[in-house]
Amino acid sequence: APRPPLRARPRRLSVTRIEAWMRDPYEIYARHVLGLRALEPIDAEATQADYGSAVHEALDHFVRGMPAALPADALERLLAVGEDRLAPIRAFPGLWAFWWPRFRRMAAWFVDEERGRRARGIEPATEIEGKVELAAPGGAFTLTAKADRLDRAPGGGVEIVDYKTGKPPAPAEVDAGFAPQLPLEGAILQRGGFPGFAAAAPAALSYWRLSGGDPAGEVRRAGSAPAAVLSAQALDGLRALVARYDDPDTPYLARPAPKHAPRYSDYEHLARVGEWGTTAADDA
Repeated sequence: APRPPLRARPRRLSVTRIEAWMRDPYEIYARHVLGLRALEPIDAEATQADYGSAVHEALDHFVRGMPAALPADALERLLAVGEDRLAPIRAFPGLWAFWWPRFRRMAAWFVDEERGRRARGIEPATEIEGKVELAAPGGAFTLTAKADRLDRAPGGGVEIVDYKTGKPPAPAEVDAGFAPQLPLEGAILQRGGFPGFAAAAPAALSYWRLSGGDPAGEVRRAGSAPAAVLSAQALDGLRALVARYDDPDTPYLARPAPKHAPRYSDYEHLARVGEWGTTAADDA
């Protein structure tokens, strides 16, 4: 239960770090107070995270380079970009044989979805960085984000999209505030924190599940409440979270709610979760 002084506590975090803060505060302590980072294993194979990063890069490059109306060879162009971005995975033949067919199926779905959106006049912007500054007891706190894409409709509404090559959060997790990334991006949009976008409530918050399986891709709504409501609730929750940790007596506990604990953490061994985790989970 480490309690660092207020001056050592972070005053700037990304929307993805806020989820970690809620699920495993000890990770924020180890990463942002102690400054510890996990080292990559020697000769490690490519991981799902590596594949996900390559897919994000390929889609960003493709969307940025496409005109308003997609050309007839759009799929071939996306496959070429994907093959380039996924090239390092070729060093692992077994992984390549698994991931490349999935990318091909996902790419076909993505191009169809993108073509339909362009036909409706939707203008996508990708990898958009934004931030907002919040007043807090310990001083100003800055929330940052890099949105996968912001889709502007002809009428002016903006849909915030997050690409997921893995499983998106369940609506119940979003509603309960334990998957706050998209709602917090919505809050940044509401406060005019994304350059080039006027301050306005988001029209929708969506996950694009890009599994390449069956189905190859699908659009899923984030949470069950309206996007504006989720965004406002997430911002209120963040303010309360920041204020709580601006109290020097508040400890950075490891996995305070076991049922909401992250599936994996680089810092479990430091928090000695293996020694007490089973007992704590049984008692919860």
